[in-house]
Amino acid sequence: MIRLSNVKLPLNHDKTAINKAVLSTLNIRKEQLLSVEIFKRGYDARKKTNISLIYTLDVETTINDELLEKFADSQLIKTTPDLTYYNVAQAPDNLTERPVVIGFGPCGLLTALLLAQMGYKPIVLERGKEVRERTKDTFNFWRKKELNTESNVQFGEGGAGTFSDGKLWSQVKDPKQYGRKVLNEFVEAGAPEEILFVSKPHIGTFKLVTMVEKMRAKIIALGGEIRFSSRVEDIHIENGQITGLSLADGEKINTRHVALAIGHSARDTFQMLYDNNVYIEAKPFSVGFRIEHKQSMIDDARFGPNAGNEILGAADYKLVHHCKNGRSVYSFCMCPGGTVVAASSEEKRVVTNGMSQYSRNERNANSAVVVGINPSDYPGHPLAGIDFQRELESRAYAMGGENYDAPAQKVGDFLKGKSSEVLGSVEPSFKPGIKLTDLSGALPDFCIEALREALPAFNRKIKGFALDDALLTSVETRTSAPINIKRGDDYQSVNTVGLYPAGEGAGYAGGIMSAAMDGIKVAEAMALSINATADHSSYP
Repeated sequence: MIRLSNVKLPLNHDKTAINKAVLSTLNIRKEQLLSVEIFKRGYDARKKTNISLIYTLDVETTINDELLEKFADSQLIKTTPDLTYYNVAQAPDNLTERPVVIGFGPCGLLTALLLAQMGYKPIVLERGKEVRERTKDTFNFWRKKELNTESNVQFGEGGAGTFSDGKLWSQVKDPKQYGRKVLNEFVEAGAPEEILFVSKPHIGTFKLVTMVEKMRAKIIALGGEIRFSSRVEDIHIENGQITGLSLADGEKINTRHVALAIGHSARDTFQMLYDNNVYIEAKPFSVGFRIEHKQSMIDDARFGPNAGNEILGAADYKLVHHCKNGRSVYSFCMCPGGTVVAASSEEKRVVTNGMSQYSRNERNANSAVVVGINPSDYPGHPLAGIDFQRELESRAYAMGGENYDAPAQKVGDFLKGKSSEVLGSVEPSFKPGIKLTDLSGALPDFCIEALREALPAFNRKIKGFALDDALLTSVETRTSAPINIKRGDDYQSVNTVGLYPAGEGAGYAGGIMSAAMDGIKVAEAMALSINATADHSSYP
């Protein structure tokens, strides 16, 4: 097939426009065109009164070779690349050692799935519960303020991505088309087929729940084993080689290949690894607030008269500002038509996150507005960033009334430096609830200074962003892991053979898609290592 890139058409074009554009671009007759498939569809909304759709199309004609030769110098007309995923290995028939995957979020899910598809029958250890039980625990926290520290927004089947906007795109380079493999698996598990071609695919929480269940069933059908409520308490290392794991219930599992897909909030596991001398470095991350606006205002600001168009959907945004004090402030995890959610995983600490459903039809838009910090802001040992996060989360708990309500403030009052007393036109979506206050003490002074500079700057890019009635909710601390569990080119820990740090928790991903893609890379590395070096008779 021939791939045509950057085919530009009006937002409201008719059904015949795509074929006409193909015929015109290739300068061929109608009878020479056999088929047209949409590979990607995005939009250009820089001029909101004249929004265009941008297509990448895969075309079959009767004269493919002739056309490819004719347009050999064009960067927009090329042979369609092979997007098929090919397994890098196959488990030997005499395999007796089973690899272990710790964590069953997007990274662990794809690691386990790929290992299962290659015949390695992985054992998955997930500290939290299966997704529907986890959902009950999470909603119970939001409604009744009863926190289950092992089953919440952070812990359980599907990982933190289950309670999110379900974004399925990333900016990481992907020459081997791992992203396509992820999307295909998601569609097979019940995701809408449009995620294969829209430029910014998303799923939303409730669709993710059923997908995760189907993917779990697939792993089990292929010989994998999923164990919930199975927290890893210790790892066993001999002469720099991992030899097994101990679970909280006392069980020991022997294995020399462990994928560490624990997510960004497994703080006790980070400590355990550090205590076992697994090499860990502190890394930069970001902290800040959630900001809420009416979604209709964001739609109008981004799309103008085209707001409400079905193809465009609820508008999103991406904002960055470099401050005079040297800090950067940026929007993070923007959730169109979503809600701000309670994401605590430790008692007496308040954490916020954003979530939306596939429809994205809630009244508010929300995102994090966060300030970049680095290890010099929390000097000390490699886990000092965790202490920094905990201090801010404990502060938010106290400011919210010590009942898991979140402290909040209107943007106008925040910029003026005065406490908020009453809400304005933006109704908070955060459950359990909020307490209006003054957020100037919720973050370090340099963060507050940076945010007070950035919000008016963002307002110049999106009219109404710094609206007096817009609402800030504290605190957002889980933008990424505060550590990096270093690995080499073979994807193994730099000082622990057989341990494969992966995903967000190890500092190698940021979001569902990049975490899932990293899971594939780790599964491939594990499979090749098992086949090349493992003595399968060692562990019956």
